[in-house]
Amino acid sequence: MAKKPENLTFEESLCELERIVSDLEQGDVSLDDALKQFERGIKLVRNSQGKLEQAQQKVTILLQEDENASLATYATEGE
Repeated sequence: MAKKPENLTFEESLCELERIVSDLEQGDVSLDDALKQFERGIKLVRNSQGKLEQAQQKVTILLQEDENASLATYATEGE
């Protein structure tokens, strides 16, 4: 069984997305399977975007001139 998108690393999500896109581009997938893969892909994209936003926030904090700035958990929309 496939891992939940939130349990995958960013790199694992990208690899799975590439596989999904390749499968869908070949066109050998039934409509039901294509919809399931598309739904999975959307979940992977949203999760990956959240991870990128968290990384961007951490970089922004690290680059601030305030030497006392600390990293904090970043809550994305929907959490």
